[in-house]
Formats: sequence, C-alpha cells, structure tokens
Amino acid sequence: MDKLFRVPSMQALQALVRVADTSSFTEAARQLHLTQSAISRQVQQLEEHYQTVLFDRTSRKVALTAHGREVYQVAQEMLKSLRALELRLAPPPQDRPFRIRIFVSLAVRWLLPRLSSFYAINPGLCLSIETVSGETVDTGGDCDAYVLYLPGGLDERPLTPLFDEYLIPVCAPELSGGLAPPRSLDELAGHALIHGSTGRHEWTLWLQAQQDQTERSYKHLLFNLDDLALDAAARGLGVAMTDKVLAHDALARGDLIVPFGEALRTGGVYALWLRDSGVTHPACQAVLNWFEEQVEQTTRPASVPG
Repeated sequence: MDKLFRVPSMQALQALVRVADTSSFTEAARQLHLTQSAISRQVQQLEEHYQTVLFDRTSRKVALTAHGREVYQVAQEMLKSLRALELRLAPPPQDRPFRIRIFVSLAVRWLLPRLSSFYAINPGLCLSIETVSGETVDTGGDCDAYVLYLPGGLDERPLTPLFDEYLIPVCAPELSGGLAPPRSLDELAGHALIHGSTGRHEWTLWLQAQQDQTERSYKHLLFNLDDLALDAAARGLGVAMTDKVLAHDALARGDLIVPFGEALRTGGVYALWLRDSGVTHPACQAVLNWFEEQVEQTTRPASVPG
C-alpha cells in the first residue's frame, strides 16, 4: 500500500500566501485577525513539513526563497480554486451589498452624483463603495469589483473598459482678483498650474504635447487628489489639468471652463474588473448595465463643452 500522503494545514498555507503578499508577518497577522506569533508558528509548521526554509528573514523585507515561491504558487492556486468552489456552491444572498473599490476623486466627481439613478432602477439592490486616495487601486481584499486606472491601456485580464483618459485644462470663468481665463500658453504663464498629484505628471504631459519650445516659468499649486485640484480651480486659484470625465459635471454646470487647448488622449484607460465573487453576485448584471449606461451618457460628445 502507498504511504499515506500528509497534507499541510490550509491555515498555514493561507498564512504563507498572506505573508508573501504583504512582505510582513505583522500585516499578515492583522489581515487574518491572528497574532504575529501564530502566523510565525504556521509558517514554521510548513517549513518543518517541507523540510526547507520558505522565507528569507535577513533582509529588511520578508521575501520568499526559491522553495518558498514554489509552495506559494501551489498554495495560491489551491486557495483560489477553493474560493471559487465556495462561491459556486454557496452564491451570495440577495441582500449582500455589491462591493466596489474606486478612486476617491472618481467616486466623488462621477459616481456619487449618479448613484440615485442606480437605486431608482434597482430598488432591491445595495452598493457598498470603498474609496482609495493613492495612484493605484489595490485589487486585494474582499470587494466584488474594482475600477482601475491602466496607464498603458487594457491588459490580459477580463476587463470592462469604461473611459479613455483625456487630459484637459480647466479653470473658473473668472479667476481670483478678477483675472480673465488664459487664452494661450503665453497667458497661462501668469496663472498657477494646479496639480492633482505631487508628481505633476499630467501638466507635464499636456504641455509637452503642445510642441511649444518657448521657455516659460510657472507657479505651481500641488494637491494629492484630483477632487481637491478641481475644487481649487473652481475657486479661481489657477488652472487645473484633469481628466475630462472628472470635470464633466462641473463643465456642464458652468463652474469650470476649458480656457483654451485641445484634450490630450494619453492612452490610459479606466476599466472595471470583477472578482469571482462579483461575477456570481446577483447584482452583477445590473451593475454592469448601469455602468455602461452612465459611461455612454458621460462620453457622449455633445455632453462636454470644448
């Protein structure tokens, strides 16, 4: 008779995956609601099981060894398969919210003003909106869908495209001190450039696309959120560079105008990515249909003044 195969603990495999993903025993313990010592014991059990070291603990960050990466790949696939099986056999109840993670500025400027229409069409469904303020949306956690920004365009994942990124300059119809909006690059030099990120990437990209070789000196006003930058622009503090979708409603109301210049298509894309829990959620199709309708209304050419 073949020797009985001894299977490692699933809890230990889950601990290994979480430590590897976070590069931290402490963070893995927090996410799994365990003590750090408990996580360490589980990893130690795996190392004893496979009779090899799975983590290199000598560097500043915890890192997998070569053998650790092999165990990680198998463990990750096992956990993914078990999660998918659970979702198929026990689909989420109708009353569980459909959870969406999205950039805070996109949530405030585009999603929130349109949510009432979703509930008008789907009174029995509930959305749970989670916002992030960084430059990327972390696809970890337990959300059902994620609105991602992909600077290089769509990748190999099954994504639902939402918007192409178009950068436009915007400002108030009248700036502080009664100044008129700039009508050219020469006049722009007399106003502050408002940035929605400290990297100043958007203004740099747009100015380079103007193919103007004149040396100019600009004043800069930096924020870490597009929402704050647009608010500052609406208050007349300068000219902001932003995506036209974020500025769509303020432009339609007349709170902001495009003083001059053309929209620049960067190649970046906003897209919706569904986890397995989102695909099997009863609200999935309703959410996809609603997003499609709202995107069509927002990107309709006549909706945004040039």
